[in-house]
Amino acid sequence: QRRPKLPGPATDNFKPKLLPCLLICVTLWSCPNSGALAKTSPRPNIVLILTDDLDVAMGGLTPLKKTKTLIGDAGMSFTNAFVASPLCCPSRASILTGKYPHNHRVTNNTLEGNCSSKAWQKSEEASTFPALLKAHAGYQTFFAGKYLNQYGHAEAGGMEHVPPGWNVWVGLEKNSKYYNYTLSVNGKAQKHGSDYNKDYLTDVLANMSLDFLQYKSSFQPFFMMVSTPAPHSPWTAAPQYQNSFNGTKAPRDPNFNVHGTDKHWLIRQAKTPMSNSSVQLLDDAFRSRWRTLLSVDDLVEKLVKRLEIRGELDNTYIIFTSDNGYHTGQFSLPLDKRQLYEFDIRVPLMVRGPNIKANQSSQLLVANVDLGPTILDIAGIDVIKTQMDGVSFLPVMEGRMNGSSWRTDFLVEYEGEGHDVSDPACPMLGPGVSECFPDCVCEDAYNNTYACVRTVAPSASLQYCEFDDNEVFVEVYNVTADPFQLKNIAKSIDQEVLEKMNHRLMMLQSCAAQSCRTPGVYDPRYRFNPHQMFGASGRQPGRLPQ
Repeated sequence: QRRPKLPGPATDNFKPKLLPCLLICVTLWSCPNSGALAKTSPRPNIVLILTDDLDVAMGGLTPLKKTKTLIGDAGMSFTNAFVASPLCCPSRASILTGKYPHNHRVTNNTLEGNCSSKAWQKSEEASTFPALLKAHAGYQTFFAGKYLNQYGHAEAGGMEHVPPGWNVWVGLEKNSKYYNYTLSVNGKAQKHGSDYNKDYLTDVLANMSLDFLQYKSSFQPFFMMVSTPAPHSPWTAAPQYQNSFNGTKAPRDPNFNVHGTDKHWLIRQAKTPMSNSSVQLLDDAFRSRWRTLLSVDDLVEKLVKRLEIRGELDNTYIIFTSDNGYHTGQFSLPLDKRQLYEFDIRVPLMVRGPNIKANQSSQLLVANVDLGPTILDIAGIDVIKTQMDGVSFLPVMEGRMNGSSWRTDFLVEYEGEGHDVSDPACPMLGPGVSECFPDCVCEDAYNNTYACVRTVAPSASLQYCEFDDNEVFVEVYNVTADPFQLKNIAKSIDQEVLEKMNHRLMMLQSCAAQSCRTPGVYDPRYRFNPHQMFGASGRQPGRLPQ
């Protein structure tokens, strides 16, 4: 095979147009050994666009008109797409590994919670789906944007650490920012300031992505992962969009600013009605979030148009999704995620690509643990030979599988965080809480630790959750009849249903790989055995293993 010409000499002053300097010759000159797992036929290209905190329950897709046209209308939109944990780092770890949190063991956004820690790097990074794509399917790979919240931390290898599996690596140091940030460009720190024309991160990611498309090898399929900061705080919009949506307010849905009297204590402690300052804050945040998404919409348009110009669009899958949802005022919680409700665990998911007919919508249940298996399936890698918990939804997109043989439930896990000392502004709440607002409404706590089974089936769409606290609190919702989750029916639902859901929860919390894909409660193949309700592990429901 003929080698492409080498790009020009490298330079320390990295600019988007000099991206070819980063395409390391040894990785792009020749196709690695594809191994026994890969198909011999030409493989399609894959682009994954991952947003940060983008909800779907509160109209988060409204500003993304071009994205909905270019990806959603051109392919399939999933109306029941969820995350395994409603927090950035655990969710992103699930996307990369295809595993539930109890298997990849990332519990929160801290190093102590295994976020980008040395332990994570040693145990999981080498088996992420990008590493498998590069090692076993000959893909050239590109990453740009937010990776994991503690990436770049000195105790996690600093900015020199480049996770395995990436030919071109542009990783943001730590959490989302729009200006005044540092990128690791193939292991070298590159600082950015506050000049919109050079530094606005969403646009920088777009430009770097375009340059990768221009200078990549033409002899190998490619995988791109573009991970935008938007619409995560600090919600800094591009100058041209700073006055957009000035008349917009957060949706006043039935669960907005109402007291969750039958819910977990953390929800019950929220003050209702919210203070005027909290309502003003969440409305301002809602507008600001939408404004940041307009630049994401531009990024998507640029990528799709460039692929089209290059003649590569028809052979490229483009996936658009988010790491978790968000809430603004639901159950009188001002701003955050971390809760078990639909607004925090439900995310957008749109895919276009070869063999996916346009203008399709699917109600089948998919989760972020399925993204890795699906991408590997697209690349021709046998997912069964991995240790992933998810399943490929490629057959769903191609019309080769109907609802009768698809999964009916999945697992949500979250381990709460708190401080060992009382919040000085809210001493009456005592220690153990965190993310507290000035009016002493706290969004998280140590015992905001829960596990849920979320079912989606023609006969019943339920959510069953157990908390790991002194109350052993249970919340159950009939999401079909009560989409805003206003009424906890744990005390009125049939006891046999409770027992089955409890049984299924314990099975899922101890599952790994194939055992995570066993028939759910509302699958006709499910068999309920009460004797299996208490496994040999003795682990309490709702507690993630340490």
